Amino acid sequence: MEGKPRPEASSAQALAGMDRLIALSIVGQHDIARRLGLNVTDLTCLAHIWDFGDEPPTAGDLAEKANLTTGAITGVVNRLERAGYARRQADPADRRRVRIVADASAAARVALVYQPFYDRLSELFADYSPDEVAVLADWFTRAADAMRLSLEEIRGEDSRTAS
Repeated sequence: MEGKPRPEASSAQALAGMDRLIALSIVGQHDIARRLGLNVTDLTCLAHIWDFGDEPPTAGDLAEKANLTTGAITGVVNRLERAGYARRQADPADRRRVRIVADASAAARVALVYQPFYDRLSELFADYSPDEVAVLADWFTRAADAMRLSLEEIRGEDSRTAS
């Protein structure tokens, strides 16, 4: 299947479009989090818990991934527990260690809110050829890597200026 003809675009136009998408996504994440009874930090940390897969994170692991203090993570986990999205669970290998585990129903609850958007994106992807989708997937992956590197640089500069 061939993709549809696309209008020409410059890198500057693509960056401007990306900036608009990011700004709208930030607002959307706040609205989605509020609908789920969470704040954006809590919703982000829930996603990080899922990112760990079959090895649930410790509070320290989650703090590092979210770039938060362990004290802040305690508050996040407390709120996730109260809202029924996650729970603390003793590590079977070391009973002194606590893991943060997503509730079995959490993914379904979150998916209900995200699904209409994902359905629209699926329709959008259907307008692209497999080769074009591969380029988009590659670009998103590489852009995320570039964002992580930029955040590390910014955070490093912040720690140097705080000293």
